[in-house]
Amino acid sequence: MPEPTGPRARPAADLPKTFGRARPVITGVRPTVDDGHYPAKGAVGERVAVEADIFADGHDELSAHVRFRHEAGVPWETAPLEPVGNDHWQGEFPVLRTGLHHFCIRATVDRFGTWLKDLQARAGAGQDLSVELVVGGALVGQAAARAKGVDRRRLAELADRLHRTAEVTGGAAGLDVASDPELRELMVRHPDFRPSARSKVYRVDVERARARFSSWYELFPRSASTDPSRPGTLDDVRARLPYVARLGFDVLYLPPVHPIGTTVRKGPNGAAEAGPGDPGSPWAVGAATGGHTDVHPDLGTVADFDRLVEAASAEGIDIALDLAFQCSPDHPWVTDHPDWFRKLPDGTIRTAENPPKRYEDIYPLDFETSDWRRLWDALRDVVEFWIGHGVRAFRVDNPHAKPLRFWEWLIANVRSEHPEVIMLAEAFTRPRIMEHLAKVGFTQSYTYFTWRTTARELEEYLTELTRSPTADYFRPNFWPNTPDILHASLQNGGRPAFIARFVLAATLAASYGIYGPAFELVEHEPRHPGSEEYLDSEKYQVRHWDLDRPDSLADLVARVNAIRREFPALQQNRTLRFHHVDNDQLLAYSKTSDAGTDGSGRTGPILMVVNLDPEVAQAGTVHLDLDALRLDPSEAFVVHDLLTDARHEWSGADNFVRLDPKILPAHVFHVEPLASRVP
Repeated sequence: MPEPTGPRARPAADLPKTFGRARPVITGVRPTVDDGHYPAKGAVGERVAVEADIFADGHDELSAHVRFRHEAGVPWETAPLEPVGNDHWQGEFPVLRTGLHHFCIRATVDRFGTWLKDLQARAGAGQDLSVELVVGGALVGQAAARAKGVDRRRLAELADRLHRTAEVTGGAAGLDVASDPELRELMVRHPDFRPSARSKVYRVDVERARARFSSWYELFPRSASTDPSRPGTLDDVRARLPYVARLGFDVLYLPPVHPIGTTVRKGPNGAAEAGPGDPGSPWAVGAATGGHTDVHPDLGTVADFDRLVEAASAEGIDIALDLAFQCSPDHPWVTDHPDWFRKLPDGTIRTAENPPKRYEDIYPLDFETSDWRRLWDALRDVVEFWIGHGVRAFRVDNPHAKPLRFWEWLIANVRSEHPEVIMLAEAFTRPRIMEHLAKVGFTQSYTYFTWRTTARELEEYLTELTRSPTADYFRPNFWPNTPDILHASLQNGGRPAFIARFVLAATLAASYGIYGPAFELVEHEPRHPGSEEYLDSEKYQVRHWDLDRPDSLADLVARVNAIRREFPALQQNRTLRFHHVDNDQLLAYSKTSDAGTDGSGRTGPILMVVNLDPEVAQAGTVHLDLDALRLDPSEAFVVHDLLTDARHEWSGADNFVRLDPKILPAHVFHVEPLASRVP
């Protein structure tokens, strides 16, 4: 039989001095990832929510705190944890700079709190308190010795008063002194942590604020021209920046801007053969003019790219670049590093495929090559090259098709020198793989949002993303469409479906994106029935878009993004709560926040109600969780629709809504006190 382990297998003399006196037990600590193997995620300016189950033998009161500090070695700071019932404790601490933060939980028996509880019980039973007041005076005197300045003097005075009341009155008057809130506050401020139990030290990887809250807009540079006689360039993208800024986006994501191979180039709609003027897929990276660190000559030069990044920064926009770690047959690496590609028995290189789909214009890299170290370094150098040209955000193509250890290594290397870099994982794959990509460092991830269309599906999925331990490390980024995905709901639901899915994406998740201008111009024709591919997809051909079309959703997009910036409640996912509706075609949910992470923004709850039926008006009673909305059941309130500026007076938990998709399929309500109602 194996030898027993743990403290029982050791003589008591060999245990640490405080082991037997530190009575609390600390379990279920959050935020943690795989018991601390990976760091949880945070963002600059927010408060990290900490919780744990903390208990001890007997009936003593407990005291618990979270200790925290930045990895740079600054002194430890302390923030209190509060019991919320059933031995569960919660608290939070601020993070004000990027990098790893360490935290642990410390718990001890609250001797003063226990003494006060017992004193009050004895007083209620009519017992003599004189001895107990002497005991309490000693506890307060010890706190005075730990304190300094004014607190030290005041605690000493209160300790003396407890002693004197015990001597003069036999304890009858001492209860008032002991129960004084000032004394309790002073004792909390100067706790006795010895002996205390401590959790292990955990980590939180704190990124810049845009890691938590961001609005992404994707466009193809070659389709950015306003002149139908020519394809677009990077200069055309630069001219498009005011439009993107007016819509309210802060990240502009560009598909690969590199040279495109000509060998086995794909034609329109993915045709196996391309014509002389067909531009090919941007994801077939590499040609005689260069590879992953070059710009397609038709788009411009690296200098043009630099000007684009600079102009975008002036608009408050990050340029996000696609990382497509794959090559066309014409990529320089195919000749210079043939061992980086997997060969078939006849010596030819295997093309990319996802049976039955085949991508003859793309060679996947062989990450199992014996030369893997040089391959990894080359891919890291690609990222470093574009960081050197101002890129601070990357959308990573199909990361689940590359080794997970590679991403863990790459992201750690990049962020050790560039902690501001954001990486978005485009991984529509099995949940455990998506989760692991987040654990190893991806900032955000695409999700299954596109395929969650019913109220039940959305509520279950969002509850998993925001309320389970997954929320400690997995940041969702919701996309209602992408160049690869035109869901059937958008194909068949028309303009109301586009509006509903947009409002859902932009308000359910703190980060979201759209592929435009296809989205705001309600592009909805599939390549063929049953396909999720766009007809005449920009992946294979140049498109020209009329941004001034009267049916454009641009104004709605701009309004919703303005609401997101104005209301901090929509800039995080932690407070998302769903409210029951007696009609399963209506989805109601809310978010709350006191203020922005920088102290700005409008406070108060935001309540959304969305009609999921794009054809028929739906009505029902919303049963509000008043506690989640911080509302007094006895007081009426106003719901101010931020999309239409209409105001309605509501009261109590049950309120009626009706949404006609032909008018507007969604409410975005700011819940306001009745006094704020405009006559």
